[in-house]
Amino acid sequence: MEDQGIIDLFFDRSEQAIVETDKKYGAYCYAIAYNILSSREDSEESVNDTYLAAWNTIPPRRPRLLNAFLGKITRHISIDRWRRLRAQKRGGKEMTLALEELGECAAAQSLEAEISQRELARSLNDFLAALPETERNVFLCRYWYMDSIEAIAKITGFSQSKVASMLHRSRGKLRKKLSEEGYV
Repeated sequence: MEDQGIIDLFFDRSEQAIVETDKKYGAYCYAIAYNILSSREDSEESVNDTYLAAWNTIPPRRPRLLNAFLGKITRHISIDRWRRLRAQKRGGKEMTLALEELGECAAAQSLEAEISQRELARSLNDFLAALPETERNVFLCRYWYMDSIEAIAKITGFSQSKVASMLHRSRGKLRKKLSEEGYV
């Protein structure tokens, strides 16, 4: 089923919207959640929470890109769940590693405090737009989807050392950009 048809089912308040969403985007949402949480049960709960959040926000919202809309919801729900679990001394290894790597670019406290501000979001978007497509895709796989370096290497066909090197260079570029703009 096409995205517009799924969105129309949400607007009709048909429970079939959840069924069709799960068929088309269940694996996609699960992959995002699992990369953050590293737990089948927690990931499944996050995906179910994603469907509930979509049910509660469509309508009135009508997302242009349903996959991006669902991916963003899944990511936020999974990160919130990860934070709660981390407080209990559990959590996803890849999430921890990815956040530590980004922490090299800006102080974690400063980054968390600034992340919601539009100027930082604009800077990050400008940074990503300036990266060559391959580097941007590797960066997003690691820091948006929380993929492991091994998984990114399999996806791209690059060696793990090349992926790690690309990420290191990209973080350096990001650190420099954020420093020049006064965020670091």
